[in-house]
Amino acid sequence: MEGNSNNTTGLIERIKGILMSPAAEWDKIDAEPDTIGNIYSRYVFPLAAIPAVAGFIGSTMFGISALGFTYRPSIGSAATTAILQYAGALIGVYVLALVIDALAPTFEATANRIQAFKVAAYSATASWVAGIFNLIPALSVIGMLLGLYSLYLVYLGLPKLMRAPEGKAVGYVVAAVVTMIVLVFAISLIISMIVSPFAQGL
Repeated sequence: MEGNSNNTTGLIERIKGILMSPAAEWDKIDAEPDTIGNIYSRYVFPLAAIPAVAGFIGSTMFGISALGFTYRPSIGSAATTAILQYAGALIGVYVLALVIDALAPTFEATANRIQAFKVAAYSATASWVAGIFNLIPALSVIGMLLGLYSLYLVYLGLPKLMRAPEGKAVGYVVAAVVTMIVLVFAISLIISMIVSPFAQGL
């Protein structure tokens, strides 16, 4: 029980640090010896579940409103969407890390898979935490706007952790941000393509 309490405390402290004092927190993250598996189990797994779980609850309780119409998905459809969204987040953060690591030599940075994964995982904190607004679908737009803070976290963390020279840092950040945006749209499109026929059949 004490171990779980310590893990929870560490998780909360990391969230607070990366959101409220990101520059100082990136310094701590940079110096931490870690593994991709550990970051997944300790941080990514619980946080990436927030938007998916909140979206499931919000859509089944309140429905989804658009253009003056409200659609309430079935439990099966909402659960499928949540599972795919969660899986997409878990896969997406790793793909982003691979891209960040692969681009490092192009921008005269230091390729390091674990450091790249730190950037991908911890910069996503804002968008995952903001996913709590999915509990009330009408407020999900607010969550999306707050989630844009993740782009700023990339701007602060990527040059530091990947040792990008000052003259190349901005281009590196832009490349990473574009990759993030493309991944989000691609994952959303794939989920929509899978869920739509399923929803129509229910």
